[in-house]
Amino acid sequence: MDLNADLGEGFGRWTLGDDKALLAVVTSANIACGHHAGDADTMRETCTLAAAAGTAVGAHVGYQDLAGFGRRFIDVAPDTLTNEVLAQLGALSAFARAAGTRISYVKPHGALYNTLVRHEAQADAVVDAVRLFDPTLAVLGPPGAVWLKRASVAGLRVWHEAFADRAYTPSGTLVPRNEPGAVLRDPAEIAARCVQLATEGWIRSVSGRPVRIQADSICVHGDTPGAVEIARAVRSALEAAGIAVARVESPLRHTRQAV
Repeated sequence: MDLNADLGEGFGRWTLGDDKALLAVVTSANIACGHHAGDADTMRETCTLAAAAGTAVGAHVGYQDLAGFGRRFIDVAPDTLTNEVLAQLGALSAFARAAGTRISYVKPHGALYNTLVRHEAQADAVVDAVRLFDPTLAVLGPPGAVWLKRASVAGLRVWHEAFADRAYTPSGTLVPRNEPGAVLRDPAEIAARCVQLATEGWIRSVSGRPVRIQADSICVHGDTPGAVEIARAVRSALEAAGIAVARVESPLRHTRQAV
């Protein structure tokens, strides 16, 4: 099981989360590319830290929305969205190369992530950007998302993701952040959910009903309060259950460690 986190989400004098501590725990880093967060200094520093930690670098692409942290839908034309994603991939790729590493995968951020679950035109636009930039990249997103289906048809490698610190509806979608209980806080509870997800393929929704989720990677949001403690608890619990924690492109996925 891969363990990823959203990192590099500072901008200018504004910092968010403890990236260095999280990079000691996670196996994949979703690094902001300058549109929802992240500037040149932050991108280079985060790529350098990720390279030193041996962590896979992922491009965390989003709408051009610094003021809204990329969590507001933008009805952007598909051609423009393709170009905006290409610009973000190009920027992060330059800093990754400067750090002696490379982008391994692409994960949309915030409102774009949720929009691509059903929005066919924007889904095609993002798939086109990834395919044009580097068709060997993996793409990361929620099971059943339109954009992952289009990515698979286009020949891209697809990885499915679940969230450690977010509540799910009975239909398997994330509870909106503006609703009570949308963000989970208890490290022990979160860790237990992640072990259940990794070993049994389901978690309990807010209604109490079980939800089946296929996941190759589990995300801990870097801006969640206590993110480092949560990530450590999740990794420790997975390893204690015999689940190998490995990078997104690793062939070890879904294998159990010898005990």
